[in-house]
Amino acid sequence: MDLNIAKGWINLADPRLGSEIVHATDDFFAAKERLIDPAEPVFVPGKYDEHGKWMDGWESRRRRVPGHDHCIVRLGKPGFVHGIEIDTRNFTGNYPPEASIEWCVSDARIPPDGAVWEMLVPKTPLKGDSRLPLSVSTNRPATHLRLNIFPDGGVARLRVWGQVARDLKPGELVDLAAQENGALPVSCNDEHFGKLANLLAPGKAKNMGDGWETRRRREPGHDWAIVALAKPGTIEKLIIDTSHFKGNYPDRCFIQGAPLGASTDQAESWPTILPEQKLSADSKHVFAGEILPHKPVAFLRLNIIPDGGVARLRALGRVG
Repeated sequence: MDLNIAKGWINLADPRLGSEIVHATDDFFAAKERLIDPAEPVFVPGKYDEHGKWMDGWESRRRRVPGHDHCIVRLGKPGFVHGIEIDTRNFTGNYPPEASIEWCVSDARIPPDGAVWEMLVPKTPLKGDSRLPLSVSTNRPATHLRLNIFPDGGVARLRVWGQVARDLKPGELVDLAAQENGALPVSCNDEHFGKLANLLAPGKAKNMGDGWETRRRREPGHDWAIVALAKPGTIEKLIIDTSHFKGNYPDRCFIQGAPLGASTDQAESWPTILPEQKLSADSKHVFAGEILPHKPVAFLRLNIIPDGGVARLRALGRVG
């Protein structure tokens, strides 16, 4: 089981992008909205509500008529889907034996009856209390996904890994490091406390867990993260946001850049576009005049000295 299916992509079903569950045939035991909760699913012993055992996911009642249940996710931003994860953690005697996933393109919040759904994941066996990663591909940006479960039961989480599809015009000034514009996480040396993809997430960080944070470094050197910009461009303003990071913000940072086709294996030697800068706790640091002249870059490497947490990275630039 390759749980690295998510590597290099973002979760298109993330509510931070505006994604939502717009329909479910039934969610008697567990609310459909929990299916795309960004948090890891939990099990709370002894927790019950008026319908029975509280479960962290989407769970339909036991079906007593022919057919099967389904749930529809509207993606906040249309995108190319490259991976799926169906997560049944904590569902043991109540998980669906099989599931399939379809996708469509629709301007409606809930696709109409005449919508054309295409198969993304054919009917596939599921196991209880487990995670099933699947490599898939759409040939154009999807707007909706439909999770079919056979015949009923509970699923903890559905993750939809891919890239937002957005046309950026040459010369347009945009945040090239934004998920909603097509930016992607590439790699980092450590993400012990917070995921790299959080750096590119929309909006303000909700708390310290909603950023990228490394472990405490006990050896020489510094930590780093590489991101792929939505499109190659010339950077005019960089924002390093350490919101919520107070006793664990990086002392300093510098940023390197590289053009399309550059090898990330050689990122340590990429040209510097932002020289070393002092950082402070729980602050939004804006750099413009400090940025060095550079050719259009497709990748940025954020170096934090020596370690710590950054809530968001913004790179306002013009598509070149």
